[in-house]
Amino acid sequence: MNSKRLISKLITRRHGDTESYALFHIKPKPSVSSVLSVPLCEILLILILFISCNSQKLVTQEISIERNGQVIATVKAEIARTNDEQTQGLMYRQSLPDGEGMLFVYESDQILSFWMKNTYIPLTIAFINFEGRITEIRDMYPHDTNAIYSNRPVRYALEVPQGWFSRIGVKEGDTVIIEK
Repeated sequence: MNSKRLISKLITRRHGDTESYALFHIKPKPSVSSVLSVPLCEILLILILFISCNSQKLVTQEISIERNGQVIATVKAEIARTNDEQTQGLMYRQSLPDGEGMLFVYESDQILSFWMKNTYIPLTIAFINFEGRITEIRDMYPHDTNAIYSNRPVRYALEVPQGWFSRIGVKEGDTVIIEK
């Protein structure tokens, strides 16, 4: 019988020459294992959902980086447009292959700031103006909670594995071709 179901019991009481009947609901005492298993199951379910949501990739786009009209590199970038996507960024990722990254897209030019809280992989960030020109490139380190600010208002930021830009020759002044 299910321990969560109430057990109904008909009790007969005798008082002198009369009999009365009463219906009592007796709730069985929960066992220790049932008390612990429900919260534990809920905690495990929440943890599984949290991990699966955190590792979920966003919509990706092939992004070209050009110099003097010639493509010098392409990046398969996840596109972070919403505040939630931008806040999550690359947190909790265990790896990021060369040639992949995340493009943060903002609606207007602004001074951007990024930190590496809960980010396990070293990254390099390129701050990009509204024309697609890379204005600066900076390295970022795992779990560093110090903010990295863009030196001027920019519209985009592109994070890739640390050192990838320098390994393929991407420099400040190069142009990132971004579909609007």
